[in-house]
Amino acid sequence: MQEYIAKTLQGLEGVLADELKALGAKDIEIQRRAVSFKGDKKCLYKANFWLRTALRILKPVAVFQVKSPDDVYSAIKKIKLEEFITADKTFSIDTTVYSEQFNNSRYVTYKAKDAIVDYFTEKYGKRPSVSVANPDIYFNLHISHTTCTLSLDSSGAPLFKRGYRVAQTEAPINEVLAAGLLLLSGWRGQSDFMDPMCGSGTIAIEAAMIAMNMAPGLFRKEFAFERWADFDRDMFDEIYNDDSREREFKHKIYASDISAKAIAIANANIKSAGLTKYIETQVIDMAELPAQNKPFHIVFNPPYGERLNDFSIKQLYSSIGTTLKHKFPGTNAWIISSSMLGFDNIGLKPTKKIGLINGDLKCDFRGYSIFSGKMKEFKRH
Repeated sequence: MQEYIAKTLQGLEGVLADELKALGAKDIEIQRRAVSFKGDKKCLYKANFWLRTALRILKPVAVFQVKSPDDVYSAIKKIKLEEFITADKTFSIDTTVYSEQFNNSRYVTYKAKDAIVDYFTEKYGKRPSVSVANPDIYFNLHISHTTCTLSLDSSGAPLFKRGYRVAQTEAPINEVLAAGLLLLSGWRGQSDFMDPMCGSGTIAIEAAMIAMNMAPGLFRKEFAFERWADFDRDMFDEIYNDDSREREFKHKIYASDISAKAIAIANANIKSAGLTKYIETQVIDMAELPAQNKPFHIVFNPPYGERLNDFSIKQLYSSIGTTLKHKFPGTNAWIISSSMLGFDNIGLKPTKKIGLINGDLKCDFRGYSIFSGKMKEFKRH
């Protein structure tokens, strides 16, 4: 079995580990923003096609100790690179450095590129070319202190690029983060679902895909492993065409937003994903939503305050709390935000808090059990 590394967002490592376990991966170990695991080639294909909370899947091919960019150059030139790439192919290198020994990751990338080019030039008299836009082979170079790992990136474009998004609002939520929020909240399709501030519709779309257990890789045009020399087309076709894991969704998903432009964008994305039948959209302020007499599962991503003053944030989050309290009894509601001022004014006591990162913002993901009456009576019941 081969060792692989699945990269993810901070705070989603445990969810990703659970996903890998469900896929049948072995020797699963949680790391910082990553989960290592072992499996065969089929497991690699399934990981790319099925994992909702992975950003990319790496296949380590060499690990060595380095103290300078020249050490990186020398170490890579000692690897039998023709096992992974030939002179007629193109390649790119993505470099991540966490080390006081290196202060310029771009220079490290240049030295690694030179090592690959010089290896083939000296040995075969011809060389592979660098292609940033659409390479045949994606290399990943990761340096932690003095340990350097060269990997093949089996995903190519990050896995959050599902392929269904045809338009987007300003600063849309990452698809991997959206799926992670849903899985952390316990969403599996057990009730009606609502996102009352849906923006471009990402959370609602990911919720529908989870509810029906649709593979997140279904709309992808390509994975990087499809260009590898040992790619097994029949094996991947079998995985791609197997719909035995899909399930019927008997409830409804509601996505609304105060912005008509956002709803138009959401509708385009929902149609692209083929989910119009399952997701109902509406232009409406959350505060104007009608009271409900049945429980919902609610997950949403309200404004954090980057473009709002403190008074507006207090008003917005107070309105959110009031709406949830008086119109959605029996509901589980989850909110992600970086605004602690907002959370302080929501007027509800969270049942759970989870620390996450959205872009470069530290956020809380808080869950609320909405009930009628007083807390004492709710607990007694």
